[in-house]
Amino acid sequence: MSRSLSVTLALALGFAVSLAGCDRESGPDAQPQGDVASTQSAKEGPVSRKFAGENLWATWCAPCKAEMPVLDAIAGEHAGKLRVVTVSQDMKGAEVVTPFFEQGKFAHLEPWLDTKSNLSFNSGASDLPTTFLYDASGKEVARVTGAFDWEGEEAKALIAEAMGNAG
Repeated sequence: MSRSLSVTLALALGFAVSLAGCDRESGPDAQPQGDVASTQSAKEGPVSRKFAGENLWATWCAPCKAEMPVLDAIAGEHAGKLRVVTVSQDMKGAEVVTPFFEQGKFAHLEPWLDTKSNLSFNSGASDLPTTFLYDASGKEVARVTGAFDWEGEEAKALIAEAMGNAG
């Protein structure tokens, strides 16, 4: 497996903590989409080496949608140090993700599309939302599936640990 694909798959395991579980739609083929219009392949690897969080979600998953504003606030709080990638598992892709992001006015989240659920299958994630945290070297340091208090002390400790500020 190529290094960039390994790093991408590691990133696909990413941020800490989620709200409640949803069953997923199936499929594979991820496209990172900063503006939900890009066609860059996830196989090309991550853009940066800073701490990363990755959230697997879908517009049809109520807990996934509910946590997006909190994830956006966390990404904004750690701007320049934290890269939060949200990987939609929606089979309709940009058709449903673009309006969701426009309505939510999320300024700090990176929307990616994975219409065939490749990243979730490769990472072993079976429920949504699933969030992974990675340190700057790409090592997974936390994985949370389902309900989680993103604003709670446990979440803050996991994020600090991933960013190398625990203690």
